[in-house]
Amino acid sequence: MIAGGVDQHFGAPPTPESYRKVTKMMKAILADLMQRIPGKASPEWPMGEPFALAFAHGTMSVEVSAPRDSDIQTPHDQDELYFIHTGRGEIVIAGERHVFEPGMVFFVAAHVEHRLENFSPDFTTWVVFWGPKGGEKSSGAAD
Repeated sequence: MIAGGVDQHFGAPPTPESYRKVTKMMKAILADLMQRIPGKASPEWPMGEPFALAFAHGTMSVEVSAPRDSDIQTPHDQDELYFIHTGRGEIVIAGERHVFEPGMVFFVAAHVEHRLENFSPDFTTWVVFWGPKGGEKSSGAAD
């Protein structure tokens, strides 16, 4: 249930029309999203999409990603955050390797090479994309 009386269950793929109705709150249920992974196969994702869109608003979108065996992603047009939910492994960002475990979060700037490696079979992460293509300008405060 979404605030404002709009009843939208995000177990099924949301539509652009449903996003326009949302004004105050959005909710996703991990178990429902996991049932949609893997998604449809394509030339880019021959084993099926290893992610499911939870919801989006403006430039922000939230996904759950659960790749299996290997991570074949390429750099994205927007800045992103990875919130590690389950599993252990390594994330390589701009050539720098970082070990991860549940409860950790990683920022990856737009257009930066990154990939997940050596992850456990139970690996799942929330991914948040936001901002303009090319990423937000750095304020220099925490860089």
